[in-house]
Amino acid sequence: MKATIVVDTKGMACPMPIVKAKKALETIAVGEVMEVVSTDMGSLNDFQAWVKGTKHEMLHHEENAGVYTFYVRKH
Repeated sequence: MKATIVVDTKGMACPMPIVKAKKALETIAVGEVMEVVSTDMGSLNDFQAWVKGTKHEMLHHEENAGVYTFYVRKH
């Protein structure tokens, strides 16, 4: 999946992945996609709740060897 911006939050604990993602999302246009990479085990629940609360769209998420990747479309 092609992202406009990639936000690397590996090694950061809650709430920093969400804080960094929120700031990065402000820099892209509506309809563009942000990729967030995190190693925080709680990030899956955090990002699902955040996206739902902000009305952005979670396009895809995956976990591979403890690394979580999220693709969020800005609305």
